[in-house]
Amino acid sequence: MTDAEIAALLGSARKIQLATINPDGTPHLVTMFYTLIDGRIAFWTYRTSQKARNLARDPRLACLVEDGEDYFELRGVQVTGTVRRIEDQAGVLDIGRRIAAGLGGVPADALDEYVAHAARKRVGFVVEPTRVVSWDHGKLVATS
Repeated sequence: MTDAEIAALLGSARKIQLATINPDGTPHLVTMFYTLIDGRIAFWTYRTSQKARNLARDPRLACLVEDGEDYFELRGVQVTGTVRRIEDQAGVLDIGRRIAAGLGGVPADALDEYVAHAARKRVGFVVEPTRVVSWDHGKLVATS
């Protein structure tokens, strides 16, 4: 995929498959809602979650965004890198607001209250990419 296609897919999706490294070296894989900040993947989670503990010990991770149902519709982006931890309240609130704004079912007038309540127990992360890999199976089909 081109850089523009990668940016478009990351900008249109809301969920990533996030892989961190458990203490025993096995992968810890979860689905997370995310947002983009300056083109970088950002997410928040509970401070005491397994992924937060894993990232405090080892900041390496992989993020996967995929789209498509049929083989020739499959496309995706995998971002590997390290995280920058965001603990200041303003930074955590910013990430939370951006994520919550994309969620359905949260009334606009309740959005700030929800984010402020949730942010008290959360920490944010911004992914600093070291490698980006992409694919688009639609490009495997010859066009006539």
